[in-house]
Amino acid sequence: MAGGTFVTRNKVRAGAYINFVSEYSPLGTVSDRGVVLLPMAVPFGPVGEAIAIEGDTDVRKIFGLSSLSPELLLLREAAKRANKVLVWRLAGGEAATRTDENITVTARYPGTVGNTIAVKIIAPESGLEFTVQTFLDGRMVDEQQAETIDQLVDNDWVLFTGTGELAPHAGIVLSGGTDLEVEQQDWEDFFAGAERLTYNTMALPTDDVAIKELAVSFVKRMREDEGVKIQVVVANMEPDYEGVISVANGVVLSDGTVITPEQATAYVAGMTAGAAVNKSCTYDTYDGATAVSEVLLASEIIAKLKAGQFIFIQRGNKVVVEQDINTFVGFTTEKGDAFRKNRTLRVMDAIGTDVRQIFEDYYLGKCANDEDGRALFREELFAYLNNLYEIRAVERPVLEDIVVQRGETADSVIVDLAVQPVDAMEKLYMTVTVE
Repeated sequence: MAGGTFVTRNKVRAGAYINFVSEYSPLGTVSDRGVVLLPMAVPFGPVGEAIAIEGDTDVRKIFGLSSLSPELLLLREAAKRANKVLVWRLAGGEAATRTDENITVTARYPGTVGNTIAVKIIAPESGLEFTVQTFLDGRMVDEQQAETIDQLVDNDWVLFTGTGELAPHAGIVLSGGTDLEVEQQDWEDFFAGAERLTYNTMALPTDDVAIKELAVSFVKRMREDEGVKIQVVVANMEPDYEGVISVANGVVLSDGTVITPEQATAYVAGMTAGAAVNKSCTYDTYDGATAVSEVLLASEIIAKLKAGQFIFIQRGNKVVVEQDINTFVGFTTEKGDAFRKNRTLRVMDAIGTDVRQIFEDYYLGKCANDEDGRALFREELFAYLNNLYEIRAVERPVLEDIVVQRGETADSVIVDLAVQPVDAMEKLYMTVTVE
């Protein structure tokens, strides 16, 4: 007897033809957030590439510095709220090195941190193997055994070259490591690399107007031409664009450290990236801050809010965000004031990103562009919007508000979708009648 599966019911032989299918369930989900891209000038580490830093990352192995070092202040601020920080080292320098007899030890990365590295070679107490220890700023960070130089294994801090027998040495101290100043080309290389990375928010901790303008142009192109829904956080700009958040003032941390508006872009980028699509950062706290660095009058706050500025205000012994807004202020009938709210924008960006992903992963080239295929895609969009509704990111969706039609060509689809993002309560108007 024949058997198998079927596409059309046209079998010739007698037999059972059975198809197994799964019960329908939505393919698309709401994408995760929490990734920040942070350009920094640091004295050690890979140059011109993004290094992912997460909660369990040992930053000493990457930057040669303690996580509490002043050089990593921006990273600490971004990591307070971000799930992952992509650190891009902007400028390099010369790598520290030292040659002694037939062995050369070179810092793995350029920078002045390399000048704090030393290697000690201890003669064997028994057998033929020497003990080779690497020290970073006086602290041993690596130890290995070998008989000859070519048996040595490069570690996170140094590279070994040379041939021949090892010999005891009290300390091969590296020197000559330098740091270069950040130049225009470093920023251009950064933006070129940023095009190919995946993140939610970019911090731009600089007061260079030309670089900030370059960042605004970059984020506009990524959002509008490439369909990549990112935001950039700068300080003291008024570009009138929803993809740009402008920090207007700084804060003072509990240890007395003053965070400038430029430095605060790292924290705001982390806060923005880490905020879920159903969350507003209005009146959210700046973790670790006890005061604002510039106290604004009520009239000044109102003026800056109208100009689309992201402001910190003081409430008791803590610092909070006045309003979670971006720099868009040029409202039109087609693009209203909802676009200035970052919570609303996160919802819209999520829809744009997720629907594109759903279409490319499950429908593009896989689903017939006929009435049934378009109906299936419509149901998929409805299910996705229901996911947003369940987490209170949008009002309850209505199937009739989603229209999927055939385009002008046989392979194109036109979608008209109406959705109402949910905002957070921010203003209370109450009338009390006293009898």
